[in-house]
Amino acid sequence: MNGWDRWMQAGKGSGVAILVVSAAIAIAMVSARDYAGGWNDGSRLATVESLVDRHTLIIDQSIFVRVPPRPHPAAPRPYPDDEPDLLLHGTRDKLLIRGHFYSDKSPVPAVLMAALYQVLQWGTGLKASQQANRFTYWMTLGSSGLAYVVAVWCVFQAGGVLGLPVSLRLILVASLGLATVALTYTRHVNNHILLLAVAAALFLGLARLAQEARGGQMPRLRLVGLGMLAGLGYTIDLGVGPVLLACTLGVVAYRCRGLGPMAVFVLAALPWLALHHTVNYAIGGTFRPANAIPEYMQWPGSPFTAQNMTGTWNHPSIGHFLVYAAALLFGKRGFFGHNLPLFLTLPGLVAVRRQRPFELPEILGGVGWFAGTWLVYAVTSTNYSGVAASIRWFVPLLVPAYFLLAVVLRDHPRYQWDFLILSGWGAVVAGLMWWKGPWMKRMVPFFWPVQAAALLSWILYRIWQGSWGARTSPMGKGSDQL
Repeated sequence: MNGWDRWMQAGKGSGVAILVVSAAIAIAMVSARDYAGGWNDGSRLATVESLVDRHTLIIDQSIFVRVPPRPHPAAPRPYPDDEPDLLLHGTRDKLLIRGHFYSDKSPVPAVLMAALYQVLQWGTGLKASQQANRFTYWMTLGSSGLAYVVAVWCVFQAGGVLGLPVSLRLILVASLGLATVALTYTRHVNNHILLLAVAAALFLGLARLAQEARGGQMPRLRLVGLGMLAGLGYTIDLGVGPVLLACTLGVVAYRCRGLGPMAVFVLAALPWLALHHTVNYAIGGTFRPANAIPEYMQWPGSPFTAQNMTGTWNHPSIGHFLVYAAALLFGKRGFFGHNLPLFLTLPGLVAVRRQRPFELPEILGGVGWFAGTWLVYAVTSTNYSGVAASIRWFVPLLVPAYFLLAVVLRDHPRYQWDFLILSGWGAVVAGLMWWKGPWMKRMVPFFWPVQAAALLSWILYRIWQGSWGARTSPMGKGSDQL
């Protein structure tokens, strides 16, 4: 243990936790934009506005559909042609059902955001149609910004549960918050960072459940909380959420070994599932995702067809599918290239497989969630998640990756410098993405050169060390004794 960690254990730990949360809040407040960045957030905001101001899920009369608000004149414009269609025609992420338009986004997050908007309206008189910029800023800060803060705090706390010294916890959480796509998704309303926060809280709960199970405890409140989080995650994204629910249930079943705890978990998740499917059925008359029905996309000017929509097999061949699946991870929109610290998970998985740490069930559950989500979207999409920074569907998958990295850094201090090198270059990519915003039409500037420099730096460091087994640590000799 180094001097910093001894100082922390002397009673200053809560101060650092407050510092971490304060920094995350400041980043969220600075990042949130006061205008709709594209079809994606415009569609969600339209539902929130309609629910509170017109008490309906129909978005025909929303300002984000018929007369979208123009961005603040001083707002930075990443590209001169970024939003012409939104500004001229409103969001096109919508469904035509029984003669009315509805958002094509999952409804439950919009219902929760509508509660926030209602509170703001009661307290301040805020009206979206009259104060569009204020409305958009507070909806962004209260959803994406809050989710960023929650994710950062939960990862910091999870590091403590896993036994990392405070210095490593700070490095870990700084990497997540400043060297990944999480940073750019704070800028506009989106479901993906919401699910990132839910997943971070869920894995924190799983880490605590593992410790409690090892001590012979089986707290029902913990199981209720995990079930509610997994159920909420299911409602946020119908591609990512169901896989998360299934994998979490598997981890709970392993740790708890009994039908009773599993029943508690499932019953806690059911209200969220019931809410989603009830609202979805009221909108589209189906228990399937409404945005997976091609007929609802057939309206004048719709950019979506049965051939480019997500939710069905549209690959012309198996070869195309295999190339697309690989590109989702390592191509020009690839998730690893936009989150450079994740490259360390590849040797990290090998190390974990050999050592088999106590948290192996949670790691395997996370790997299953990551792989399952990747396969779901590799099979059912061909559009790389549309106009977005990297693959927007995969943003929540940062959580299981960083859970794995936390265990690797704890048990294998020789990888700490590797993590710092990749995170440093990752901060460059993340900064460029933050500058451009999450709804990017083009590649990140200097994407391939930065990625090449990062991997070359990493390889040269490993060569300099002599082998992958070299034991070095930026935290000092004490860090090897974690």
